[in-house]
Amino acid sequence: MWLAEARVADFREALAWCARQRIGYRIVGDDELARLAASQHHEGIVLDLRERAPPALAAWLRGLPASGPLQALWLHGVGNPHNLGAILRSAAHFGAAAVIAGAGSARLSGAACRVAEGAAESVPFVLGADPADDFQRLRAAGFRLVATSSHADPSLHAAELPPRVAWLIGAESEGLDARLQAAADARVAIAGTGAVESLNVSAAVAVLLAEHWRRHRR
Repeated sequence: MWLAEARVADFREALAWCARQRIGYRIVGDDELARLAASQHHEGIVLDLRERAPPALAAWLRGLPASGPLQALWLHGVGNPHNLGAILRSAAHFGAAAVIAGAGSARLSGAACRVAEGAAESVPFVLGADPADDFQRLRAAGFRLVATSSHADPSLHAAELPPRVAWLIGAESEGLDARLQAAADARVAIAGTGAVESLNVSAAVAVLLAEHWRRHRR
């Protein structure tokens, strides 16, 4: 751990923990913090951490409660780390059980975590595998798979949303692949003015999560 002298009082408990664990820390200047972080956005502290390997979908599913409402996000081709960070932020706000990274989706990075602003530490980030296998596992755990399409009927607000939903989210520009759309249990549209074809993927996710949370919040 490296930190600015002005942040010592804020991280007193963390420093005491480091001392007990025999983990080194140093008080350094802003130039050194910027060099270590490769960014000016270090907030006065930099930590060198061992990356935690994300759990696989099967392992995450084993830890879920047997009953009760849940929603999860299954991403396919969402490659922009800023979108991923915004998705994690919305997932934390609306209590999503996990963000599942399918094929071609971005992994957690410094950029994604900065945009998430703490949500990356509070929402499980899970690695998917083959879509067919992922979908089978999610269904077996009681999830209904729901995709979005600007051409779907009904609209999100008129559709039935069961207690357990896994939202299938596609790439930023192309949306969800037609093959995966067809594999979903249902498709819904986010109604709007029609002035634009669709929402940004992170904005669409926030709308989906908010509607499920509104109906099934405890």
